[in-house]
Amino acid sequence: MTDSPQEVTRLLAAMNQGDPEALDTLLPIIYDELRRLARHYMRGQPDNHTLQTTALIHEAYLKLAAQPDKQWQNRTHFFAVAAQAMRHVLVDYARSKGAIKHGGQVQKVELEEAAFVSAGQASEVLALDEALTALAAFDPRKSQVVELRYFGGLSIEETAEVLQVSPETVKRDWRLAKLWLARELKQEAADDGS
Repeated sequence: MTDSPQEVTRLLAAMNQGDPEALDTLLPIIYDELRRLARHYMRGQPDNHTLQTTALIHEAYLKLAAQPDKQWQNRTHFFAVAAQAMRHVLVDYARSKGAIKHGGQVQKVELEEAAFVSAGQASEVLALDEALTALAAFDPRKSQVVELRYFGGLSIEETAEVLQVSPETVKRDWRLAKLWLARELKQEAADDGS
């Protein structure tokens, strides 16, 4: 089986036409790229995080497979959606850690890279998610640029392709979004400290 962009695009088109086996055929082809995305996400997590790369990939796959209307345009668009699914898995995980901090039950994930996550890191993930949600309400495209670049690891050009804008627009949005988020997170930290 080949992992060429054309093969991935062909399988995505088959999925768009309702082929129920296309995603299962696609997964082995794109698994290494999903692992790269998951590692990119996990780099921002503490060394003692209980959710591991493999679990993140599998949870994101379940989210992708459960989407009722899979209309991925091409390989880049698919990976952007996969990156978004991984972000949601991490946010859900951080929320569950927040519940544990407030009396919930600890549930350790037993896989090859397992360890324990701190409540502080969970709150940072949630703060970033809240800031991105606020940015999306203010400027949806800038929020998408952050998600694709930071969480998805997409290049300027790949992000431009997914969003159907110029690379210069992505560069400008990326720069402004980073400034906006830094201000928002700083303000939130100041509010939490008072």
